[in-house]
Amino acid sequence: MKFLDLAKVYIRSGGGGGGSVSFRREKFIEYGGPDGGDGGKGGDVWAEAVEGLNTLIDFRYQQHFFAKSGQHGMGSQMTGKSGDPVVLRVPVGTEILEEDEETVIADLTEPGQRVLLAKGGNGGWGNLHFKSSTNRSPRNANPGQPGIERTLWLRLKLIADAGLVGLPNAGKSTFLAATSNARPKIADYPFTTLHPNLGVVGVDGREFVMADIPGLIEGASEGRGIGDRFLGHIERCAVLLHLVDGTSEDVAGDARTVLTELAAYSPVLMDKPRITALNKIDALDEETIAERQAELEAEIGGPVFLMSGVAKEGVTDVLRALWSQIAVARGLTSTPVETVEKWQP
Repeated sequence: MKFLDLAKVYIRSGGGGGGSVSFRREKFIEYGGPDGGDGGKGGDVWAEAVEGLNTLIDFRYQQHFFAKSGQHGMGSQMTGKSGDPVVLRVPVGTEILEEDEETVIADLTEPGQRVLLAKGGNGGWGNLHFKSSTNRSPRNANPGQPGIERTLWLRLKLIADAGLVGLPNAGKSTFLAATSNARPKIADYPFTTLHPNLGVVGVDGREFVMADIPGLIEGASEGRGIGDRFLGHIERCAVLLHLVDGTSEDVAGDARTVLTELAAYSPVLMDKPRITALNKIDALDEETIAERQAELEAEIGGPVFLMSGVAKEGVTDVLRALWSQIAVARGLTSTPVETVEKWQP
């Protein structure tokens, strides 16, 4: 299944049915009078967050959602049938925006959460409602109210507890594959990851969800590369894990590039707790590891973990540090492990 996190939809609620002009005419019944029924209500358009979906690909093939109109009223005081509603079933974590792509209408973050996008028009009154002492035979009825047309955007932000960031080939997908059952594509060339991947990670009997997004490059906040398209998926995370390739000749510069792009994209990301790890230490000698760890700590202003996703060295310590921040976000504890960096742009 292809991954799609942005879709444009066109919706229209149903119009109300018109009221009926009718008179009761039966044998042996004198002065039957008006008996026109009301029109039925038009169908509403709803959006509902459901489990089991992680992409908006369905909305690429169906973009128009029109609810049924209500039926007209009938004689014998019969009200017309209401139009059936239309429900857009979206993944948990979907934002619904106005046509300007900026105004947020709703943010569906819980399964079963619903929001009314367009209310159906009310049905018109039949002539029975207009009967009075001075107007015994009203011959007028109300038309139904028209439906509402809207153009909306659906934007998916995946629900994850921790997010992986770093340059291409920093080892993010390898780390996710080593710590969960997720099987992202892994290769020795940049931008192997083309869309976000989720994995359930466990440590010390506890589980949390981790998101891996495509790598960032310099100028990503201005549209270079593809990583900036998916930064929204880590805005909901409680903590970020910043992986730095230990085999790089300039680990401090690599870290600065990623953090600068995060700051340029959104202050929200910069305010999140971040844990930094020097990856691929299995390919380095001890002297080089110590030298590059010191460079990285001086750059970010905080501690740096040492790990190798391939050899699974130091992975448990990193996961425990992540969990300490997630536990604070969940309200399970108020004392996180002091491992968060202090970098400022």
